[in-house]
Amino acid sequence: MEDDDEVCLCFHVTRRKLLSHLRVERPRRASQLSECFGAGTGCGWCRPFLRQLFAQACGGQPSETADVPEPEEYAQQRAEYIRQGKGTPPEDGHAG
Repeated sequence: MEDDDEVCLCFHVTRRKLLSHLRVERPRRASQLSECFGAGTGCGWCRPFLRQLFAQACGGQPSETADVPEPEEYAQQRAEYIRQGKGTPPEDGHAG
């Protein structure tokens, strides 16, 4: 995944924005990444990836190693997640 690829598809939050938020704001918990443009507060699909980015930032590991699929596969997996009823994207037009 590249820095300009979206991690939170509901609110179009890119990996770059999340990494910057981690560096500047230094959140104490992964859930505080929601303060970065609402990441993780929509359908919930990206939460495991947000936790990975947070853990890597706190552990000093390079964030490039996050186990995130390529954008097309990521979007397909999220669509399947929603089809299975595991998450509901926001209805205000922000859903990707």
